Amino acid sequence: MAFRVNLPPATRILLISLLALSFLYNIARWRQLGLTSTPSVPYLTLIPSRFIFYPWTLLTATFVEQNIFTVILNAATLFYGGKYLERAWGSREFGKFIVIVALVSNAVTVLLYLVWNSFDGDHLRGYDFFSHDECTADCSPADTPSLSRTPICGGVALQGAFLVAFKQLVPEHTVTILRGVIKVRVKHFPSLFLLLNTISGVAFGTDTAAVLAWVGLLSSWTYLRFYKRQPDISGTSTSGLGIKGDASETFAFAGFFPDAVQPAISFVADKIFDILVAVKVCTPFSDEAIASSNEQVLARGEAGLPSLLNNGRGGTRGMGKREEAERRRALALKALDQRLQAATAARQSQSGAASPPARMPSPAATATVSSGQGMLGETNYAPDHS
Repeated sequence: MAFRVNLPPATRILLISLLALSFLYNIARWRQLGLTSTPSVPYLTLIPSRFIFYPWTLLTATFVEQNIFTVILNAATLFYGGKYLERAWGSREFGKFIVIVALVSNAVTVLLYLVWNSFDGDHLRGYDFFSHDECTADCSPADTPSLSRTPICGGVALQGAFLVAFKQLVPEHTVTILRGVIKVRVKHFPSLFLLLNTISGVAFGTDTAAVLAWVGLLSSWTYLRFYKRQPDISGTSTSGLGIKGDASETFAFAGFFPDAVQPAISFVADKIFDILVAVKVCTPFSDEAIASSNEQVLARGEAGLPSLLNNGRGGTRGMGKREEAERRRALALKALDQRLQAATAARQSQSGAASPPARMPSPAATATVSSGQGMLGETNYAPDHS
């Protein structure tokens, strides 16, 4: 029986593009080694000062890797992540997601580097913006080889975008490494990804990867949070077009980071969002949209999304579905409990200010409210101890 890899069409195209463009790029670099010590391929990779002559590099640069190790890493990312997301979203939506993240990430990175170079004024720091033949008289012979040695390319932005998508679909999924020695929740991967790339950028000078990591994560989260339509599996949508964006509390930007720093990040993110709403760039979520998105979180858990690293075969599939559903249910109930308590407190403060003090409620009513709130507040699911 012939060996056959079952891949969805869009994922197959992305893998072929990665291998083909990376191979062509390295062949072109190899042919230039005898002519210059710093070969560059501006028609495949993104050089900020020259991309206007090669606009397609805003897309192709994402699928160009410079060595075999990054090729293997990005190929594994596309194979496992692409296969999962394409089956969850469909080929059309998955392809749109890839194109948007690639174009936005590369365009924003080019803009940041151009602005950075204009304020810095240091040609050595701005080596990405000049090719060898664009070096001016201010460049010494010793400085010339460093001006174009690090083009903007690679799939770092897509890696960050996939982690954001997994955070939306399976936030409580636990990835086990080394036969259970290391266990990490999917919702913690984005913050680890940003931390490692930021440290690497400062310590080893891989600032291009660090910038792409941040921009890729922000652009993908913005698209999934505010723009991407998702199928309504909870039955709460009335438009027939699905639900636009994801207004659930579990997908807030602060949720990508550890609990200790979430209040500070949430404060800053809320202020930025208020500014964007004031200038009419963003539209605030309605209560109905938030409720629908929270229902979507519960529905996705109850639907039993497939495993990230396999096709769901084996006896543990049902157990994984139940645990995922319980985790999602606990998060949604906790968020609902917080909203109910906030609404109750606001209602009581308004009624107290508008009318004279009313008589104390009966003990029976007090017991009923306390037990109801206590029931919601006690929905704490701890899968690590299950």
